[in-house]
Amino acid sequence: MHGGPNSRGYDLGTLLLVHGDTGDPIVPLELELRAAREVHSTRSDPVKNKDSRLDNVLPSMRCSDDVLGQQRVIHIIDREADSVAHYRDWLRNGRCFLVRAKDTRQACWSESDLKLSQISQHLQVRGQFRRSGPVEYRGTTAILHVAETEVVLDRPGWQHRYRQGRRVCNHMVSGPPIWLRLIVSRVCDERGKTLATWHLLSNAPSEVTAQNLAQWYYWRWRIESFFKLLKSAGHAVEQWQQETSAAIAKRLMVAAMACTLVWNLQRATAPDAISFRTFLVRLSGRQMKYGTTYTAPSLLAGLWVYLGMLDALEQYTVADLQAMKQHLRLTHRDTG
Repeated sequence: MHGGPNSRGYDLGTLLLVHGDTGDPIVPLELELRAAREVHSTRSDPVKNKDSRLDNVLPSMRCSDDVLGQQRVIHIIDREADSVAHYRDWLRNGRCFLVRAKDTRQACWSESDLKLSQISQHLQVRGQFRRSGPVEYRGTTAILHVAETEVVLDRPGWQHRYRQGRRVCNHMVSGPPIWLRLIVSRVCDERGKTLATWHLLSNAPSEVTAQNLAQWYYWRWRIESFFKLLKSAGHAVEQWQQETSAAIAKRLMVAAMACTLVWNLQRATAPDAISFRTFLVRLSGRQMKYGTTYTAPSLLAGLWVYLGMLDALEQYTVADLQAMKQHLRLTHRDTG
């Protein structure tokens, strides 16, 4: 949740754990709220406000070790992480990553220095794309096509420094050539028209297929469900009235745990959990599309009402609540 250099407000960074088989969100591993003069983070080590967001990626990767232990983690990051200097840092630290690169990124391929978009065109001409399977794209069913090759990045990288949200210093960093897997992921409609193309760079081991990597990046968009729940479809974070960034950060942690609870309830299969979902949707007052029994926003809205009910029952007896019904009848008669 961040804008351009002239945007006003706070900058929220989130490390979200998703399931490698289904893409389901599991839990936010880290929250980082960046204000003009300070950074609030769930990490124990201090975060420097002068560092760029990318400088904080490696500490976040290390943070996941404390939670996940020896389990293999592949960090999936969007296009702003396309940085040769940081690729080298992550490789030196033994980290696995999958990053959406810029189409104009230059790489050495087949003894030529080409843009990734040009390499993609060569792969298309050579018939390297393979159909991976159906995906949902902007509410419609589409087909994912995947091609893979190896590229070398041998140019110097750049590290950026920021002060109060503005870039103030660029520092060129030389380093050795690095070999990465280039996975080109194309989303096409049923007639073969390309709807989106993603150029993905990864150092994932060879036993992880290109189809899996393409699918995992597609699942990266599940983090938008987290932001959606925080914003218009749930907690309405943009309307919060807290006066300090510290207060906003504390409330965000509570909201994140509510999102986690909803995600767990979505995946639950026990009969009582299914009944509870139905109950929460009814409390939410939301109307579902045909064939849809629940959504994350409806469960979150219902959960809010349910928690309010529990709080009321701690303050009033059932007899008190029944007695209050007379005011509804009187109000109806007076306004009739």
